[in-house]
Amino acid sequence: MIRAFFWVAGLAAVAVLAGCGRPVHVKEAWIEVPKHTPLIRATQLLERYAARQPLGSEATSFEYLVNEVRKTDPTRADILEEGFAGLMKPAADVAGTAKKMLKQLAPKMTGG
Repeated sequence: MIRAFFWVAGLAAVAVLAGCGRPVHVKEAWIEVPKHTPLIRATQLLERYAARQPLGSEATSFEYLVNEVRKTDPTRADILEEGFAGLMKPAADVAGTAKKMLKQLAPKMTGG
């Protein structure tokens, strides 16, 4: 009985020491996540509104988005400020206003 116990214990020790094979080497990689600028966040909101999503609590961040966009692009910030004010009016055509704003914010292609 004791001999069988040592035999099983020896096999278990060999199995533990042997492991499951060769150790696996993990290769680490860094993934760059694109930063969402305030203009991109505003555009994403407008795209949802253009798809007929109603205004939600995110409307409280309109002023912040406008101020952040103003730091890099005052012209587009003016478009956002005017458009967001229109979106906040009672009985506003949210989808129509959002589509109009998206057209105004789109990059302009100029021939050179």
